[in-house]
Amino acid sequence: MERELWPLIYHTLRAVARGTHQKWVQYQPWEIAAVLLWAALHDRSVGWACDVRNWTTTRLRPEGIPSPSTMSRRPKRLVFAIFLNRVAARLKGAGRPAWELVVDGKPLPVGRCSKDPDARGGALGRGYKLHAVWGDDPLPEAWEVTAMREYEGAVAERLLARVRGVGFLYGDGNYEASPLYDAAAGSGYQLLARPDPRDNGRGHRYQSEHRRAALRWFADGLGWRLYRWRTSIERRFGNAGSFDGGLGPLPNRVRRQGRVERWVWCKLMINAARILYRRRTL
Repeated sequence: MERELWPLIYHTLRAVARGTHQKWVQYQPWEIAAVLLWAALHDRSVGWACDVRNWTTTRLRPEGIPSPSTMSRRPKRLVFAIFLNRVAARLKGAGRPAWELVVDGKPLPVGRCSKDPDARGGALGRGYKLHAVWGDDPLPEAWEVTAMREYEGAVAERLLARVRGVGFLYGDGNYEASPLYDAAAGSGYQLLARPDPRDNGRGHRYQSEHRRAALRWFADGLGWRLYRWRTSIERRFGNAGSFDGGLGPLPNRVRRQGRVERWVWCKLMINAARILYRRRTL
């Protein structure tokens, strides 16, 4: 699979690099990103990708390969994060978000004996979680990596602040809360989250009008018919990890918040390249 995907990934990096140049550095951001993606595509460590002998299967590579120490420092810089966002925007493509979006989280657990201080535990154990708002594009509309125990509703509010469109947003019972209904409405979407059968939308606490509207839709049956589309994000997460180099379990070498975020970014970019490749060849 890497022989089909790498040319698309490499040429995307070079296209974005034409508008991004960093002064006073030996390696440009696209070269740092290329090493990260080459390692992630082969499910190997960054140190492995820093060895030029492991690039013999392709001619599409940087002229010089950064050292492991360079790869440890440079990805932490702000300019590199900006470059990654530009690469993601190019792969995602232009246009408004889809009419129907889904929000959910994918656990990225680590072992109970891990000493990673960022992998704070939750009900599912220690580790991290990928939160995503996903539509029809190769990449999520917005995503974030947090510790496993962070409340999904609070993360979803932050994600929705970066989304603007019109339509419906689907989520499971973890997102059934008035503040999130209001946040979805502020982004142009009517949230439909799986309700508690005993909930009638009344009480002494604040009740969002958008939540009460959703409860009426579920009571009428229309909400449940629309809600069937929520399972699409399960397929999104499943397909993203269903091929070699995809979004699988966290390797033992990927620990601490920054490394996990970069690893997830690489896997999402590889999956987006796979989706675009399949669309072009079908």
